[in-house]
Amino acid sequence: MTVTWEESGWERVAAGVGRCRLPVWDCTAGLVAGADGVLLIDAGSSLAEGVRLRTEAQALAGHRVTHLALTHPHFDHVLGAAAFAGAEVYGAVGLDAALAHGRGELRADAVRHGLDPRAAEEAVDALIRPRHLVSGEWTLDLGGGRQVLLANVGPGHTAHDLVVLVPGEPEVVFCGDLVEESGEPQAGPDAAPSHWPAALDRLLELGGEDAAYVPGHGAVVDAAFVRAQREALAARFGVS
Repeated sequence: MTVTWEESGWERVAAGVGRCRLPVWDCTAGLVAGADGVLLIDAGSSLAEGVRLRTEAQALAGHRVTHLALTHPHFDHVLGAAAFAGAEVYGAVGLDAALAHGRGELRADAVRHGLDPRAAEEAVDALIRPRHLVSGEWTLDLGGGRQVLLANVGPGHTAHDLVVLVPGEPEVVFCGDLVEESGEPQAGPDAAPSHWPAALDRLLELGGEDAAYVPGHGAVVDAAFVRAQREALAARFGVS
């Protein structure tokens, strides 16, 4: 059974395109529905959250999630991935290795931020890695004229930053944590601060002035917000 965006609690950003803000860490998950396929962007922080996203996405789109794009390898964006068995999983080049070799730190980071240790262990043990690795750009055809562009614009927030461009009126760009609205952008030990402003330049080139930019955390923003955040990051890290 399908439901409307209003009934679902998801925010409609454009025709067939929406997102929800998950509780606790205010992490965004995105949804793009085509005639033949459904793309989910990021998978939540646990298997339970992944199951919730899968169920809600299927109710909105009318059929199962066929594609999953992981924007970067942080626990609140990837630990629900195992709930999407059978989906084609995409990530930036190197994401597969980061998830394979960083499981201990992924688990520890989730627990440090308040995820139940048993839920963290379960999700990390079941974690699925991307089969499709994007080095430049990759176009997905979801059917019915719906094409989506995956672009590797990093490094920046991490070494493996993937963004998703959905053409339409307006164009929609899912930014991952390259852009944050509900707090200052976080630069952890896996960030590449000297490259972050250039990653945002590339993101702005893809979306343009009239796009809706969906941050990894917080409200949908415009190009002016992204540009201001780019300048703030450049000043913060002492790069041009």
